[in-house]
Amino acid sequence: IFLDPWHLRHVEKDILIPKIMREKAKERCSEQVQDFTKCCKNSGVLMVVKCRKENSAMKECLTAYYNDPAFHEECKMEYLKEREEFRKTGIPAKKRLQKVPTSM
Repeated sequence: IFLDPWHLRHVEKDILIPKIMREKAKERCSEQVQDFTKCCKNSGVLMVVKCRKENSAMKECLTAYYNDPAFHEECKMEYLKEREEFRKTGIPAKKRLQKVPTSM
C-alpha cells in the first residue's frame, strides 16, 4: 500500500499535532509558565485572584505560538518526520530516544 507522506488523518490534525504545539509552546514560554506555577503554589486558594497577571502573561505567550502559522507548520513537519521514521523502523519516537543499554 502506498501511503501519501503528506496526508494527515483527522486525529493527527486535531489531536497529535496540537499536542506537539502545546508541548513546544510550554517549553518556549517556560519563564511565564514557571512564574504562574510559582504564584499558584504560593497563593493557595487565592490563586484565582492573586495570579491574574502571571496567568495573562502565560496565556498571551502560549496563544501567540498557537496562532502562528509558521509555528504550526514547524510542528506539523516535526510530526511528519517522526511518523515517517516510525513507518520505516516500526519503533515509536519515545523508544528511539531512550538509550539502548549496552552489555559489557
